[in-house]
Amino acid sequence: MATAVQAHAAGVAADTPPPILVVNNIEVIYDHVILVLKGVSLEVPEGWIVALLGANGAGKTTTLKAVSNLLGAERGDVTKGAILFEGKEVHKLTPNDLVRRGCIQVMEGRHCFEHLTVEENLLTGAYARGHDRAGIRRDLELVYSYFPRLKERRSALAGYISGGEQQMCAIGRALMSRPKMMLLDEPSMGLAPQLVEEIFEIVRRLSTEQGVSVLLAEQNTNVALKYAQYGYILENGRVVLDGDAATLRENEDVKEFYLGIGGEGRKSFRDVKHYKRRKRWLA
Repeated sequence: MATAVQAHAAGVAADTPPPILVVNNIEVIYDHVILVLKGVSLEVPEGWIVALLGANGAGKTTTLKAVSNLLGAERGDVTKGAILFEGKEVHKLTPNDLVRRGCIQVMEGRHCFEHLTVEENLLTGAYARGHDRAGIRRDLELVYSYFPRLKERRSALAGYISGGEQQMCAIGRALMSRPKMMLLDEPSMGLAPQLVEEIFEIVRRLSTEQGVSVLLAEQNTNVALKYAQYGYILENGRVVLDGDAATLRENEDVKEFYLGIGGEGRKSFRDVKHYKRRKRWLA
């Protein structure tokens, strides 16, 4: 019997790059009791931005932490299924080992070392690279080329820079590990729309120019589908819909329940919250 991932792959265009990440039918349980993810399957092609969408509590962050092996710190465990990075099962590796293989997560909330300068924060991202000082210096300049604002603020304490600059710092720190893939958790949270667009433009450049694959967990469906090539929608720990970004943007359910736009035009939040029609995937 074909797996869910195989079934998905059969419908993907022939020119799609091979997947760098495959999540196949995983279940995640917290405290040996609470079932959070229920058979989640997804793929991230090499060099693509893939969006993981859904409301708060849908399971987006848990999915990212399952991939990055950070569930153990929260008494969570992958109890079924498999996670493959570059064709090899990795869900039993330590987070450090996974970073060394090229997969790193940028946590929700712009976690920076507040007592360190911006540049010191960036350099902590290269901790796994040993004494490659010349390479680290080159990559630091590369980060500054993508985030010129960080170069201007390189000597400022991270605790005193703006929220947008902290988000840039967190992404830049991840880049210092020379990732093949980044897991971004809610990068737009708490930021002004102009800053959100600026950061997503940089993420797109990193994908196209540096070949970094991105799995993006985001509640801002509109901006996520603008920059991603493919998307998955989670509800209650399950994937209920997936497709290329353009198709999802035109899907009537996605318009009404995630973009706030129905057949009669834009609806108020009250109209969206009290669904006027049943989601087809729940029928």
